[in-house]
Amino acid sequence: MEQKKYHYSNEDITIHWQPTLCTHSAVCIKGLGKVFDSRRRPWVDMTKGSTEAIMAQIKQCPSGALSFVMNEKEDKPVVGPLPQVKENVQMPTIECLKDGPYLIREMITIKLPDGTEETRVGTTALCRCGASKNKPYCDGGHRAIGFEG
Repeated sequence: MEQKKYHYSNEDITIHWQPTLCTHSAVCIKGLGKVFDSRRRPWVDMTKGSTEAIMAQIKQCPSGALSFVMNEKEDKPVVGPLPQVKENVQMPTIECLKDGPYLIREMITIKLPDGTEETRVGTTALCRCGASKNKPYCDGGHRAIGFEG
């Protein structure tokens, strides 16, 4: 399944937003509402905040739907703080949110039913209620069905 991606840029960074990964927790809106405003189109206005503040807010995104790259060196998106490279394997942390998804932190590789693999860095929200229309990722469907867990 091809995932839509939207891009917003200033002279320093480019934000990537993947709405199919978004759990609509509104962490971005609550933390930096001048930049992220879901009532406005486009909903991201890069002129309303400093690059440093925008990057710090994106690193707080619980689902990984928001990421950014530095414009002068656009390699791989940064989703939250990158794990330290160590000789030993860094185990991911899995947090089970009350009435919500599993949050997996650190670098992980997800093997999808069609055989493809996706490597994700930072935080990934995985569905545990079964209601997501974007499995294995959480899309916030747990709120619509009143999931308790």
